[in-house]
Amino acid sequence: MVKRSKRYLQAAAKVDPTKSHAPAAALQLIKSLPGTKFDETVEVAIHLGIDPKKTDQLVRGAVSLPKGLGKSVKVIVFAEGDKAAAAKAAGADEVGSGELADKVLGGWTDFDIVIASPDMMKHVGKLGKVLGPQGKMPSPKSGTVTADVGQAVKEFKAGKVEFRTDAGGNVHAAFGKKSFSVDDLSANLVALLEHVSSLRPAAVKGSFFRKISVSSTMGPGVQVTWEVASA
Repeated sequence: MVKRSKRYLQAAAKVDPTKSHAPAAALQLIKSLPGTKFDETVEVAIHLGIDPKKTDQLVRGAVSLPKGLGKSVKVIVFAEGDKAAAAKAAGADEVGSGELADKVLGGWTDFDIVIASPDMMKHVGKLGKVLGPQGKMPSPKSGTVTADVGQAVKEFKAGKVEFRTDAGGNVHAAFGKKSFSVDDLSANLVALLEHVSSLRPAAVKGSFFRKISVSSTMGPGVQVTWEVASA
């Protein structure tokens, strides 16, 4: 059994696990809970009404958050020539091709996002066993395999968030910091929920959003009610 800190228990005592709140009210509650000494990340967990064993029901994508993430994101890019120059100019932390793939295969994973030009997949394809389990494998669906690598770097540096369903049919994504205003957190959360909703697979019947919960890094979850969730 996990031993909870006194601060966590005080925070959990203020949250009714059976009650669901509108996004702004849920975020206001999270901001009012006892905090830590660092600026916690605020995250959402969405349980989707999909069958995660069926590939046509898996959900994956990326969305630009209107208020950013409030943290620096390390982006590496697989590109050569003009595209490599564009990636560097856009602020990529590291750019390369075969030698960069070898570095990753050697155990280097100190980055958040991997972007690749389509012609570089011959190098990136070798990295599936390393990047796949970490959710960092580039994909056209999430905008991380693209000919315009420079634009992609700018978007992810500015607060674009990548997400994918896990084995349990859940989507987890960060969407800001606890120091953000309720309005800014709400804007980011709504943008994220609307985008995930737009990716609803045709094969899914009934409710797409089964449960939505938001929390800070070290805090308890707060359930969220969202109108489109029952559509």
